[in-house]
Amino acid sequence: MFVSVFLTLAVSPLLPAQMRAEKPWWYVMEQGKSHFRAGRYGEALRAFEAARDQRRSVYIRMEQDLIGLLSLPDVRRLGDNLDWVERYIAEMHVVSAREALDEVYYRYGVENLAGSAYRALEVLGRLKNYPEAEFWIGETWRAEGETGIALAQYQKAWDERANLETPEFASEIRYRMADLHRMRQEYNEMESHLLAIAAEDTLWMEQGNSFIRAAMTRTLTSGQSENRINNFLLNYRYMNPASLRAHRLLGYYYYASNRPSAADHLMFVFLIENSTLLDEIIRRDYSYTFTTLDDVLDIAAGRRELAEWIEENGYFRSMYYLGMRLYADGYSQAAREFWTVLARRPEAGEFYVRAAAQLRRQTPLLEPVVEAP
Repeated sequence: MFVSVFLTLAVSPLLPAQMRAEKPWWYVMEQGKSHFRAGRYGEALRAFEAARDQRRSVYIRMEQDLIGLLSLPDVRRLGDNLDWVERYIAEMHVVSAREALDEVYYRYGVENLAGSAYRALEVLGRLKNYPEAEFWIGETWRAEGETGIALAQYQKAWDERANLETPEFASEIRYRMADLHRMRQEYNEMESHLLAIAAEDTLWMEQGNSFIRAAMTRTLTSGQSENRINNFLLNYRYMNPASLRAHRLLGYYYYASNRPSAADHLMFVFLIENSTLLDEIIRRDYSYTFTTLDDVLDIAAGRRELAEWIEENGYFRSMYYLGMRLYADGYSQAAREFWTVLARRPEAGEFYVRAAAQLRRQTPLLEPVVEAP
């Protein structure tokens, strides 16, 4: 009896660790996300850290197995020739090294190794990093109000971004850093991150982009036409959802700072958002041909998913402040055209009211942005 109790006491503290070890790191990671979504932040943090540490230990073992193989005298004589190393592994049945190389091929691709065994070893060294786990650890600290620790974690994830399973997620990490700097009123740092995201926008950074933006601005502001907006949307279409929020936040920030560059960013927001709406409309009706923005907004108002997308993205807010910035830059007729569209859209809510009020004034008021960064 005494022996049985002693063994139970001695073994039981190890059981939770053993149970966790039986689950792969990616499964533990998903458990952490479930805890996070349920608001169980302590359990989420432990799961994310366990997933990170477990993955690291897996790849450390693989790295050591491959180092051990490459250190053998017979293998060293083969030089840095991955094909010969592969042949040696097959002939000698070195299971651990085979497993390590298979993991590298799966995660990185054999075609990217240039036939180098030492390149495979280098890749294993990088695979020890788990940027997704670092990001979610940061998310947990952010939820707990520890913004300084969260920023440090996001930075770790950013530094390890080459190892992301979904490379496009890198911009999300940068957005999180920008959001926290905004919350902490560290606007220079926020601006730096947002500009870096905008720099990934092909059209924004395309050679001669200042000429393109000037041409877009002329279309939107020149002449006596009452169809400036419609002509703009007839001539230009561009979708880049990854940069949309960066342009929006920079537009608001520069508007609040009274910088003319606000107009360029808000114009890109207007272009990307309407190109996205048109793409969704055409996806359902291939015969659709753009005529007017009012027609687009009528269709969007009748489709719940488009109406929700407009609401979630602050479409009418961005449109209103683009008009405000154009007015500040001396394009009063173009500004009034934006406000006229808004004043016909009750679904624009607050900005329906604001636009109508601006149109009634002989001299419109330059208002502060509703949600300044």
